[in-house]
Amino acid sequence: MLELAILGFLYDEPLHGYDLRKRVGALTGHVRPIADGTLYPLLKRMEAAGLLSRELQPGSVAAPRHMLSLTPAGRKALLDRLREPDELFITDENRWFTLLAFLRLLDDAAAQAVVLRRRLEFLTQPASFLWDGERPLRAADFDDPFRRGLFTIATATSRTELTWLRQTLTELEPAT
Repeated sequence: MLELAILGFLYDEPLHGYDLRKRVGALTGHVRPIADGTLYPLLKRMEAAGLLSRELQPGSVAAPRHMLSLTPAGRKALLDRLREPDELFITDENRWFTLLAFLRLLDDAAAQAVVLRRRLEFLTQPASFLWDGERPLRAADFDDPFRRGLFTIATATSRTELTWLRQTLTELEPAT
């Protein structure tokens, strides 16, 4: 998830590590704050893998800054991951939101639609946080207001996302 966010933010423009950390934190930090001890070693690994390049530029006030850019291999890796995301990027909400933040970078509406269809298929499968044998439990099954709240919020979120997915697919896949 972090690697996808880094590739996505660097797709549009080179960034200094601090700026990149702020953007990634704004996207994922509410779920998982990004520590320097996580980000900077990952940037070094991505650079060693040929996905990023680093250029030293003079600082405006202080010391020189290392600007990070995507290499052609990094651009290809990002687009490949967007086009064919791992299953966890479809089923895990936090990974899905990270993927969704950059799906616009695929300039092929049909490819975007394929990804959205995978998410739609996942969301339309019977699901529940808790089960009674083979029966998925619903908000009305609980006297506990907190579990009822969990199910009520999750149901509303899913309905909203399903509506958005269907509307967007209609726009991406016009009737022929």
